[in-house]
Amino acid sequence: MSYCLNPTCPKPINHPKAKNCRACGAKLLLHGRYHLVKGLGKGGFGATFLAADLSLPGNPLCVIKQLRPNTDNPNFLSMARELFEREAKTLGRIGNHPQIPRLLDYFEDRQQFYLIQEFVKGNNLQQEVKKNGVLNETQIRQVLKEILVILKDIHAQKVIHRDIKPANIIRREIDNRLVLIDFGVVKNQGNTVAGGDATALTAFAVGTPGFAPPEQLAMRPVYSSDVYALGVTCIYLMTGKAPKNLECDPITGEIDWFKNIKVSDSFVDILTQMLEVSVKNRYKTADEVLQALDIEHHVDSLAESIISHTKVEEPRSSPLSRTNSLPLRRNIIPNPRQAGSRTAHRFGDRISPLGKNSSRNRLTLNSKRTAGGLDRNAAREKPKPVKVEAEIIIDAYATGRRDFGLKDLSRQDLQKSELAESNFQNSIMIKTNFQSADLSFCNFSSSDMRQAILRNAKLNRAFFVEVNLEGADLRGANLSEANFDRCKLKGVNLSGANLTNAKIDKEQLETAKTNWLTILPNGRRGFW
Repeated sequence: MSYCLNPTCPKPINHPKAKNCRACGAKLLLHGRYHLVKGLGKGGFGATFLAADLSLPGNPLCVIKQLRPNTDNPNFLSMARELFEREAKTLGRIGNHPQIPRLLDYFEDRQQFYLIQEFVKGNNLQQEVKKNGVLNETQIRQVLKEILVILKDIHAQKVIHRDIKPANIIRREIDNRLVLIDFGVVKNQGNTVAGGDATALTAFAVGTPGFAPPEQLAMRPVYSSDVYALGVTCIYLMTGKAPKNLECDPITGEIDWFKNIKVSDSFVDILTQMLEVSVKNRYKTADEVLQALDIEHHVDSLAESIISHTKVEEPRSSPLSRTNSLPLRRNIIPNPRQAGSRTAHRFGDRISPLGKNSSRNRLTLNSKRTAGGLDRNAAREKPKPVKVEAEIIIDAYATGRRDFGLKDLSRQDLQKSELAESNFQNSIMIKTNFQSADLSFCNFSSSDMRQAILRNAKLNRAFFVEVNLEGADLRGANLSEANFDRCKLKGVNLSGANLTNAKIDKEQLETAKTNWLTILPNGRRGFW
């Protein structure tokens, strides 16, 4: 069929081959090239359509956003035109991101503004929940981290999304990655910017009730506003309930979301701080949330490593006995809830172990307690890594073990193994074969991994601080958000590797091998 763009048309649906609308007579072909197939949605500021681009081979599909100001005031139209062009240019910049639809074109036609964007095939997260049910904590964490990385990038461009919600996050069918859509372009109210700077574009009361925080509804959005909306999105994905259907505190107005789900205490703390009504108490940026998630993951393994390094005597019954420190962890890292602290489930009355640098304090506390009373020379002495066979590591992981620090795994065959979230700190893995293994979120800090085979391995969010990776094969590896701080990369093969948002500098990359298939930290392919 063909769809008429005239906002006042009584019958916009037409025959596929029609050139003019039979109801109002308007031309159906937009800008001489876009054939509108169907309407996708509409609101007070415009409408969205699915269209075919007849000027390109194969007539690829695209999304057309029609932005129509509800006024004939010439002054407002002039201002709207200026803001529209500025916002389109902003979208053009951030549209280079691999998880944001590209801006293909923008123009004005008969006092209406049009944005043409890339069509993303897939279901949004709201549709997924309705079809497949709610997500568990592991799935939520993955969604949270993926969207936080996107927010970190757009915030760096000084853009606030203002409408984070499940319906605006699409799981792209072709690669299963999440794509953030609908940036609320020129969803403004004209009197808001009268006499003000056009950058006040971010200050319009745009957003979805329940997902938008108070300061955004008061037309004072900040980067933290997107963090709040993402927190509410996580609650929806875990409960299947819209914010209006959740209980709230009658005094503070805060959502009592924790009554509806079961997640780990540390994750409760992170979500709680994301959902703080007060901007002052909320995470200020997406990067702060990512750091909290990262610290939460590594704090226990780092604490255990400190413990293992300072123990005077080690049981010798098993090559893995040195890392069996779970009972020690319970004694050293106190549970604030068991220690009589105020509950961490209430927004306005809580003590968060991950908020306000307390994770750093936990590590400091652990190191002081483990080092206190011990011989200083023994604490400084670095134990020799224990030789361990690949089968022992695989069997131990299957039984729930995750700490494999201070192990010698040189030349072992661990290809295609599932070892996600393991600790390999201070280990020797020279020429170890990890091809196609799942090593996501692993801690390799201070390890020797020269000439290790890591081709096509999953290493997203891996910790490579002070690791020697000289001559390693990382072709096609997923290294997104990995930390290569002070890591030696001379001769490393990164051809086709994904380094999106990895912590790695230009000097390190210059010592490694890359090609046009390498995805750099900025999301672009090719050489730096």
